[in-house]
Amino acid sequence: MNQAEQKTTVSEAVRKHKEFLFPAVATYYQEPVALVKGEGEYVWDDAGNKYLDCFGGVLTVSVGHANPKINAAIIEQTNKIQHTSGLYANENQSNLAEKLAGITPGDLKKSFFTSSGTEADDTAIFAAKLATGRHEIVILRHSYSGRSATALSAVGHSTWKPLPSQVAGMVHAHAPYCYRCPFKATPDNCGLACANDIEELIQTTTMGEIAAFMAEPILGVGGFIVPPEGYFERAYEIARNYGGLCISDEVQTGWGRTGDKWFGIEQWNVVPDIMTSAKGMANGVPIGWTIATSEVADKFPGLTFATFGGNPVSTAAALAVIKLIEEEDLRTNARVVGGYLREKLEELKEKYEVIGDVRGMGLMQGIELVRNRETKEPAPEAVLKVFEETRRQGVLIGKGGLYGNVIRTGMMLNSTKDNVDEMIAALDKGFATV
Repeated sequence: MNQAEQKTTVSEAVRKHKEFLFPAVATYYQEPVALVKGEGEYVWDDAGNKYLDCFGGVLTVSVGHANPKINAAIIEQTNKIQHTSGLYANENQSNLAEKLAGITPGDLKKSFFTSSGTEADDTAIFAAKLATGRHEIVILRHSYSGRSATALSAVGHSTWKPLPSQVAGMVHAHAPYCYRCPFKATPDNCGLACANDIEELIQTTTMGEIAAFMAEPILGVGGFIVPPEGYFERAYEIARNYGGLCISDEVQTGWGRTGDKWFGIEQWNVVPDIMTSAKGMANGVPIGWTIATSEVADKFPGLTFATFGGNPVSTAAALAVIKLIEEEDLRTNARVVGGYLREKLEELKEKYEVIGDVRGMGLMQGIELVRNRETKEPAPEAVLKVFEETRRQGVLIGKGGLYGNVIRTGMMLNSTKDNVDEMIAALDKGFATV
């Protein structure tokens, strides 16, 4: 779709959004888009414009909008019973917990279901503190954990912190941000300085022992920062040497997103003690999930539950998503189509000086824009220009990074190379405007 073809109307949904919602409810684009329909990889706005959705509601619509197999599972369960609360067992929750114990790495076995990634990360932090009897947590700078008091205290990203940390004991390690290495090194000569620095951080900013080290395998909101080889092996070793458990935040990296594996942390030679996820787990139906080893889970005291956690509908959707990923081999597809996408993004990097770095895994690929490749000065204004042009071309993308200068793509796990070509053509025209 080109600019001349795109329809423009005054959107009542956008008008009411601006009048009746908190201004803090963030929206993309100079004039926000009001979406009314989705089918597969495409969505439509209330003016009738069609877009290729290359962000999936922040990597949440994982197997396509209105996927008929997922919808069928949701409708069937809705017609039976929608809500029971955690005070009663339900078949879908039990079956999902059993399935997850079978596909997660190591000895992860016991699940706790909630409604969001925020709650999932909160549960993981609480579980680590209760299991170890310690209270200090090491988190990464540039990270994002959610918007509760605990999660916001863990966030390593000022853009998303409206208040100072409300929960004590959160200490932030350097992110493994190779493109902007805080130690001015390169992956070839750094000796994993960012990982080794965790030891001094613990020695100097904590009581000398920690409850946990929590990290996203790839930093999502932080701009799809991918650690160097060996990072997690060393980071987990240090954390455990100082009494800490290891928590993998798979809210964005889970469910085959990084290619071949179910979870992002499996791309490294480590096994976490606790893992969390949400987003793409149920293709847009609200769900949060924390899984831990029996040793950790059994130390979480009773008399706690999440009202909507593990409800029959959300767990039916999650079971259907997992089944679809298995039946259609979407983990392999994420690697194959993601590899093709990476090749095309590297070609754009060769063509446009504004692209400083391309990084990611599978169908989780980011593009960092800079004003100058030598100085690496962030170019958030370039991202905004690309955003407006790709929208005019009928493609929706995401953004992130501490400086707002990283384009994030989160295509559906069942996307095709033709979908990639369509996005690349729009990005090409977008970069040409910078």
